[in-house]
Amino acid sequence: MVLLAELFAMVLALTEIDKPGEFWNQLAFISLFVQWVVLGTAATLCFCKRWLNRLSSTVAAFAVLGLTLLITLLFSIAGWWFLEPRPDLLGNPAPLVPLLVRNLAIAGIVTLIALRYFYVQHHWKRNVEAEARARLQALQARIHPHFLFNALNTIASLIHGQPERAEQAVLDLADMLRSALAYQERITLEAELELTRRYLAIESLRLGERLRVDWQLDEDLPLDLPTPALLLQPLVENAIHHGIQRLPEGGVLTIRIERQPRALRVTVANPRPADSDATIKPGQRIAQHNIRQRLQLAYNIPNPLEITETPERYQIGFAIPIADQQPAVVS
Repeated sequence: MVLLAELFAMVLALTEIDKPGEFWNQLAFISLFVQWVVLGTAATLCFCKRWLNRLSSTVAAFAVLGLTLLITLLFSIAGWWFLEPRPDLLGNPAPLVPLLVRNLAIAGIVTLIALRYFYVQHHWKRNVEAEARARLQALQARIHPHFLFNALNTIASLIHGQPERAEQAVLDLADMLRSALAYQERITLEAELELTRRYLAIESLRLGERLRVDWQLDEDLPLDLPTPALLLQPLVENAIHHGIQRLPEGGVLTIRIERQPRALRVTVANPRPADSDATIKPGQRIAQHNIRQRLQLAYNIPNPLEITETPERYQIGFAIPIADQQPAVVS
């Protein structure tokens, strides 16, 4: 606000100078006045925000406009009195009228432009959030038919020979379906890890020794940290579907979560098949775009996903900002 106000003051100073040598004096006086008006308006709006939030959009806009004009009027009178003190100002305010009309007109126009900008930005942000929420629900409801059929067939094959493992697989699948139908926008890091572990348990029954998981978790992870739902599991699913399951010998899926001073660094890496230069299937891109957009909205990160590709390996990572809190112990 200070920077924009100073740029605006510079524009006003450029329009009022008659001699080049007067520019700096004009800029100093105009900057002083504009900064007081801008900072005074900002402080007043922050003080009145609870009251303004209870009003409708139209009434709140008129209230903001009225407060801005009132503050401009008060500072205009104070500035006139400071620069040209006149005892008869109240009795003969005619010399002050042109200045007040000009200042109020400029303040009103600038305020209306700012309100229009914030209104458009607010609706654009709401539309983006609604789209991200819809994509999250679609991602949560997306249980791939091939995964569901493979899981049921695996469970059926275990019922007679290994009923205990079949029962555990049914429980894992039930928990996954419950998470898919919950439509929670945020869950704890512990819940995300548990969901990923249950998914891997089901896939391990199907792939057997071809799927080897290397968990690299720091001991001081904040397991109660709220995170956007379904950040890790879709990336693990992509790593298995597009990498390990396409390799006859399988491979090692590496999941690393590292605690840094102000963030958690999450990395998922998997080996790639020989034909990895072929066109990537749409499902992988959809999940990545979904996660990228939700991370941008949640943490205001311009480019949250970091992808590293080599002929033999595919790695994707992102960071989750954390506040100072007591860490929980990873079990």
